[in-house]
Amino acid sequence: MKRRDFAIGAPFVIAAATLGSGSVLAQPKVIRMVESGGKSGESIEVAYIKPFTAKTGVRVSREAPNSLGKLRAMVGSGNVSAALFELGSPSLAQAKALGLLDKLDWAAIDPLPIFPEARDDYGMGFQYFSTVMAWRADAKAPATWADFFDVDRFPGKRALPDYPHYLLQFALIGDGVSADKVFPLDVDRAFRKLETVKKSVSVWWKAGTQPPQLLKDNEVRYAISWSTRIVDEPTLRFTYDQGMYDISWLTVPKGVEPAEKALAMKLLHEVTVPENQVRATEIIKLSGNSVDLERLVGAEKFATFPTATKNKASQFRQDAEWWRINGEAVNKRWETFKLAL
Repeated sequence: MKRRDFAIGAPFVIAAATLGSGSVLAQPKVIRMVESGGKSGESIEVAYIKPFTAKTGVRVSREAPNSLGKLRAMVGSGNVSAALFELGSPSLAQAKALGLLDKLDWAAIDPLPIFPEARDDYGMGFQYFSTVMAWRADAKAPATWADFFDVDRFPGKRALPDYPHYLLQFALIGDGVSADKVFPLDVDRAFRKLETVKKSVSVWWKAGTQPPQLLKDNEVRYAISWSTRIVDEPTLRFTYDQGMYDISWLTVPKGVEPAEKALAMKLLHEVTVPENQVRATEIIKLSGNSVDLERLVGAEKFATFPTATKNKASQFRQDAEWWRINGEAVNKRWETFKLAL
């Protein structure tokens, strides 16, 4: 997916930011954000950057893609040019352990009510997404992961992610582990379960666009997919039951200029405004962090979003800290598994 940098906003009027030391710095005319791009980036621009710029006169330059490696290089060089940096949950856990992030000033953010798990000392969870089971409308519908991994009762080719952190959990649930007991992962048991279905897997996908296309083309009958890729496809079906939700985070790189960090806190406030999040949902069908979003969007319309009350309650959350500790070893095991396919 192609991504681009751009800046938006009204003309800048010189202002000043007073620091705790008593010194005064000119307010920047523009701050920079590194994010994931695509529709997610578009939603950030429309829903959060526009109201921020309207209030402050400060433009925001977006850059994509984001990666932990890019953050490490930026902080390591001492040239911290981004005031905000988007990270996934596993990368957030690693960045915290590596000392790459500055603490957020939650008093300055002054957030409106948000889900408690979206609040971290070093990050604000701003976007919820789910990994779910999906299938063609003309296929026999699975109700559980036990069904999904039962290739005899539910015949047909599968498309599974080429990412163990979006797969092993479901293999365990399919083998009888309760979703609320899936972490810490029994890695050996998960791989034994995958051995039973690997001959029915025709594609180990790497891009989120692949599962819906493979299903629509009837190359596979069942797939693990991100919900936002499936929700608007009339010939496909999915369920949030036993799905896994995860969170994307906005963080502040360690070493950012104080005046830029102060502006970043103002932008993060806009990310907690439920009316702003409603505008984001019109661009991408992913939930924001507001506890009031379902009420504003309306229960019927919000029923396909990851944090609808029923959907959130029927899912479990990814354990990023477990993956931070064990991810390297599991990835090595995964590469060995793939050699035998």
